[in-house]
Amino acid sequence: MNKINTNNLEELSWSSPQEKFAGAGKQVSEALGRKPQSMDLRERHPFDVEICRIPPGKINYPYHSHSAQWEFYHVISGQGIVRDEGGTTTIETGDAFIFEPGQPHQISNDASEDLILYVVADNPIGESCYYPDSKKWLVRSPENKLIRSEALAYYDGEE
Repeated sequence: MNKINTNNLEELSWSSPQEKFAGAGKQVSEALGRKPQSMDLRERHPFDVEICRIPPGKINYPYHSHSAQWEFYHVISGQGIVRDEGGTTTIETGDAFIFEPGQPHQISNDASEDLILYVVADNPIGESCYYPDSKKWLVRSPENKLIRSEALAYYDGEE
């Protein structure tokens, strides 16, 4: 058995150039030995687990959908808003929700305290993402590239 304590994991943070998008995460699966770039399914693990923290007033990522990936979310603490094709839904501690491939989504924290979520994704090989607001694609095979007709920066057209 491989065991870690998530309280001891380093939190990796990110933000967009104009700081509209920001968050931080503890990469639980990678701490347990997951190798996300490996083509060996035993090294990739069947799912990826992250503890995600979204600061007050921030959005985690641009509105996007996955071509093949499922994502499960469980709100550990805080509250926020989920945007999807149907509009927006308020979320709070204890809520759990899932997005299947092709369902665009985005999470924002409109509260005064951090929003903390468990995120579980299956991260299939060859996954790509579509960003409806900026009409661009993230292509992950064989390397990460954001494209319209040429390579783009990740936050291009989002802020």
